[in-house]
Amino acid sequence: MAEARLPILHGNFRIIAFRGKGKLDAKDHVVLVRGRVAGASGVPVRIHSECLTGDVFGSLRCDCHAQLQAALCKIGKMPRGLVIYLRQEGRGIGLANKIRAYALQEKGMDTVEANIALGFPSDMRDYGVAAAVLSHLKVKSIALITNNPDKIEKLSACGVKVARRIPHEFGLTARNRAYLRTKRDKMAHMLSKV
Repeated sequence: MAEARLPILHGNFRIIAFRGKGKLDAKDHVVLVRGRVAGASGVPVRIHSECLTGDVFGSLRCDCHAQLQAALCKIGKMPRGLVIYLRQEGRGIGLANKIRAYALQEKGMDTVEANIALGFPSDMRDYGVAAAVLSHLKVKSIALITNNPDKIEKLSACGVKVARRIPHEFGLTARNRAYLRTKRDKMAHMLSKV
C-alpha cells in the first residue's frame, strides 16, 4: 500500500504498509525491512503481534516491549532482516477483550484461562498475512526469531520455509514471570529462563 524510509534508533529500515484481506484481517500491517531481502534465504524475521499496552505504554504484565525492541536491535545490526508487525492485539482477541482478560487475571486466572473464560481460544492469531508479505517480498526462506512453536507450525502450513529458529528470550521481570511460565507450560513456548 505504501513504502518509505524509516530511520530508527536501531538503524535504517524501510517501512511498508500492507492491508490484510478478509473480514477478520482487514487491517493495515507494517513491515520494517533492513537491507535486500528479495531472493534471499535464511532471512532473519521477527513476526510481532501488536501489543498496545506493552509496545507503547511499557506494560510490565508481558514481555512484548522488550521482545520488539530486542528484535529491532538484533536485526538493526544485521545486513538484512524483517520485522513484521501484525495488528492482532491480544493474540487476536482485540484490545477491549484483552483488557477484559486483564481484569480476569487480576482475579486469579492466567492468560490462557482468561481467554477461554471470555469464549476465545488461547491464541487466535493467523499468519496468512505474514506468509503473503514474505511471498510478496520474494523471501526464499527465513530464520524465525521466536520462542513459539505454534508460530513455526502455522507459518509452515502457509507455505513459508522456516530454515531455522533463533531463540529470543528477553524481558523477564518479577511482574511477568507467571505470564511467561503460562506461555511455557500451557502454550509450549521454548523458554528456559522462567
